[in-house]
Amino acid sequence: MKQHLGALALVVSDYDEAIAWYTRALRFEVIEDTDLGGGKRWVLLAPPGSHETRLLLALAQGNEQASRIGNQTGGRVFLFLHTDDFQRDWHRMRAAGVRFREDPREESYGTVAVFEDLYGNAWDLLEMKK
Repeated sequence: MKQHLGALALVVSDYDEAIAWYTRALRFEVIEDTDLGGGKRWVLLAPPGSHETRLLLALAQGNEQASRIGNQTGGRVFLFLHTDDFQRDWHRMRAAGVRFREDPREESYGTVAVFEDLYGNAWDLLEMKK
């Protein structure tokens, strides 16, 4: 048996604003952007070189979902962006205006730093040890 996570939904307030930020700041690629009618779209993004897991941008519907924008997990890191060159991406992301909550640190598993997306969701930028 073979399985993988196809997509993770991220609640956003505006599709185009989110697409612009993720493609500029993180250099994600738009894999699909399909109009579903009624103001809904199926928007899938992926980091450069990624072939399986996608980020699904989900437009918040109603006050309950809107209240979760930027805090889907109570402030915990829930998205882990793996890289093959931490220093390259850390410098490039900072130059693009990405807010890091901390300086890079070495852990037993690799080099890591927590950053925020445009809504304040916490992510790890992570280069695993070989």
